[in-house]
Amino acid sequence: MKKYVLLIIMAFMLSVFNLKAQSLDQFFPEEKLITTGMYYYPEHWDEKQWERDIKRIADMGYEFVHLAEFAWFKMEPVEGNFDFTWLDNVVALCTENNLKIVMCTPSATTPAWMRINYPETFRMDGNYIRGENGTRGLNSLTNPKYREFVKIIVTKLAGRYGQNANVIGWQIDNEPPALEDYSPSSQEAFRIWLKNKYKSIDALNMTWGTAFWSQRFNSFDEVIIPNTSLVGLWGNNPHALLDFKRYLADTQAEFLDFQAEILREHILDNQFITTNYTAKCTGSDPRRTEKLDFATYTAYPNYGSDNIGEIGFRLGDSKVILFASEYYKSVGGATGVMEMQPGPVNWGGYNPLLLPGTVHMWLYHSFAAGGKLACSYRFRQINYSSEQYHSGIMEPDGVTPSPGGEDYMQFMKEINELRKHYKSDQKMPDELANKSTAILWNLENYWTIDRQKLTYQWDTWNYPIDFLEITKSLGAPTDVISEETDFSKYKFLIAPAYDLVDSDLINKWRDYVSNGGHLILTCRTATKNRDARIWEGDWAAPISELIGATVESKDMLSNNKNGDVVMKNSHYNWNNWAELLNPDTDTEVLAVHNNQFYKGKAAVVQNKIGKGTVTYIGVSTDNLKLEKDILKDIYSASGASIMDYPQGVYVYWRDGFYIAVNYSSDTYSMNISESANIVVGERELIPAGVLVWTE
Repeated sequence: MKKYVLLIIMAFMLSVFNLKAQSLDQFFPEEKLITTGMYYYPEHWDEKQWERDIKRIADMGYEFVHLAEFAWFKMEPVEGNFDFTWLDNVVALCTENNLKIVMCTPSATTPAWMRINYPETFRMDGNYIRGENGTRGLNSLTNPKYREFVKIIVTKLAGRYGQNANVIGWQIDNEPPALEDYSPSSQEAFRIWLKNKYKSIDALNMTWGTAFWSQRFNSFDEVIIPNTSLVGLWGNNPHALLDFKRYLADTQAEFLDFQAEILREHILDNQFITTNYTAKCTGSDPRRTEKLDFATYTAYPNYGSDNIGEIGFRLGDSKVILFASEYYKSVGGATGVMEMQPGPVNWGGYNPLLLPGTVHMWLYHSFAAGGKLACSYRFRQINYSSEQYHSGIMEPDGVTPSPGGEDYMQFMKEINELRKHYKSDQKMPDELANKSTAILWNLENYWTIDRQKLTYQWDTWNYPIDFLEITKSLGAPTDVISEETDFSKYKFLIAPAYDLVDSDLINKWRDYVSNGGHLILTCRTATKNRDARIWEGDWAAPISELIGATVESKDMLSNNKNGDVVMKNSHYNWNNWAELLNPDTDTEVLAVHNNQFYKGKAAVVQNKIGKGTVTYIGVSTDNLKLEKDILKDIYSASGASIMDYPQGVYVYWRDGFYIAVNYSSDTYSMNISESANIVVGERELIPAGVLVWTE
């Protein structure tokens, strides 16, 4: 087993992946704008109903069907005995009804015989208890026997359907979570991962700081996966835990690439390969994959939260699609929503009816942000098992469209109309291009900060999304990017709470600013090096020259205490986090602390370097008013025009279309020109409303 696992990990860590991603145009012709699809599970229903259901999917306007995601038990009911005749029949029905197919690999749900005959294929939790079949995603990704079975079933599927022209693409696995795995195969794979990274045990000991609490290892064989379940949350080594997160993400990515390699040996060149990450994905890092063409996401915005205004609980969390649509686009240059919530779900804190039109708005939000495909989970609401109360596009009778189904049909009808208005080679208007913005985001920063938040008020996941909300309220087209991106494409670059840095990144920031870029950094930036070690020097020492100030110290308050910051005679409250800054002589102080024992200390500073500026925001507020006013000033000073859309109103431009959606509980009057050609909706943007127009 050790040799097999070594080959698995080494293949990922040491190989050079030279597979060129397929051209997105061959997957998604520009003139189609977006393609729509539907999840269908024939294995859940009487075979006599398949023809009726597939025909109904086509008649409703869908363009593809999503198949086979959880159907391993039906493809291989007994180990080594395969049956694809049922799937052949469904594929034939789709072809007869002019429906394309997204085929899925079934690795997320293994058959019962695998648990019975090969229990070692299941992962172990923090109490070293093995998972069992009955849900999804519980297999050990490093277990060689599991890998062997996955390779066989994926090869069989690819060989059977990879040359079928009606199959447009493949989804690997399902919502890959990069779950913690403490099984023997994972323990061994982790040690191999560490050997590849550190080369010597001395290097690991130095990086992990194992001199603390007598943790030192004499060899890699002594290392075990850090386990908060047994050691306690505060007893674990943060450097070891960060490496464990990295290992899990690497393993998950390699597992997806492992399947993609198998598929590419058998499928047509114009069939895409993707997977569907959850919108809020804190374990898997999609940027670690090498052989997927792009990444998609699943969107369930309404899960029992109050959201914006009186009826926000019926409209969904506006941040879900807002962030996911930009984040996953950064993986392969395109994205789409593979699972769109069709109505109330079964797992939310509470599951209210949606305001009519809400699914329609969500679909347009994904489309407006550049989505190339939109698919909904699922066609029929199942009347048995775990998801009985999870809405479908059809009601439980199987023939009546649900409100979400009606929304979907309206969306598809309107997209067909938009296609008539499409013009190729549309260029983003200068007014928008002049405020092009990027938010730099790295999942590793989430891992390290969320492990040591220091205040219960710190919202690690939503902190960078808050800045995305601000830039969208100002009307700025905004991408979420990685460090590998060319920063010069953007007028403004925001790096919120960018905890882990190195000299290469800091130099890249400096070059960006020197050439005229406007860089905005925030508190909790450059606190540590890439190994999560605090600098032997001032807080955030490596960026002191860049920001033109040193970070003297940090403060946090309880939620019933308020700090006061003053900027241009305006007062702003905070209690999450604040830093005390010592500015250099030539650095401009934009805001100062106005209470506490450090009254008068700088809170926000701006430094000019070359043709650009660096602004450091050393305060985190709840209402974001300070942060928004600072960004407004930066945009205005650079000559960019700004808007002031209310919370939950988002306006996009794509392919020549302006698109606005409204997650707020109030009607908003869109200020568009009298000559505008309104294609969808009205100027009065009601809650859950959509407006599409051209100029």
